[in-house]
Amino acid sequence: MSKDPAVTNPELYKVIFENDRVRVLEYRDRPGDRTVAHQHPDSVMYTLSFFRRKLSAGGREVAVELPAGQVRWLDAQEHSGENIGDTETHSIFIELKEPGPREGRRSRRPAGSQRRQ
Repeated sequence: MSKDPAVTNPELYKVIFENDRVRVLEYRDRPGDRTVAHQHPDSVMYTLSFFRRKLSAGGREVAVELPAGQVRWLDAQEHSGENIGDTETHSIFIELKEPGPREGRRSRRPAGSQRRQ
């Protein structure tokens, strides 16, 4: 089974650009929408709207609240999420295709709890 978010959640993730080095995804959801477990390689996330989400990964859950205009580095990871706010989520993910220094390791921390930003 694919863990590609554009395959696991095609109603929420849309590929808007791709070449041999990066893939850019647009993510949109509404309050109450959920994603199934999926993976992202090392990525940069740019928030286009304020949102509140619950992210689950590695048996942990974390609530994340981010304002519009935030840019965050996300280590490669597998997670699922739920919009627990009362606003729509709109974000852009720039996924790197080149292997990082920790290739093959996936973070167990949900996206909002990354130590590097």
